[in-house]
Amino acid sequence: MRKKFVFATNNSHKLEEVTAILGEKVELLSMKDIKCDTDIPETADTLEGNALLKAKYIFDNYHLDCFADDTGLEVEALGGAPGVYSARYAGDAH
Repeated sequence: MRKKFVFATNNSHKLEEVTAILGEKVELLSMKDIKCDTDIPETADTLEGNALLKAKYIFDNYHLDCFADDTGLEVEALGGAPGVYSARYAGDAH
């Protein structure tokens, strides 16, 4: 029996990529699969912190083994910015 994990993301492309990497080793469930439609707030100051918030939310509310990630662009010349604010850095038009 394969181990089941929830990938705490609403990004279908990330889910497809990780599913392809893991192959048949595990059964990867999406937030949709577990009926979680919550937009989990990403309020941490770091990418790691945001990933932890998402994984903790799933574990605390659904009691399922899970993992999460958060990504961002960190530019050395900008002192690591935009980091956790990457999605909002270019403004609403992007």
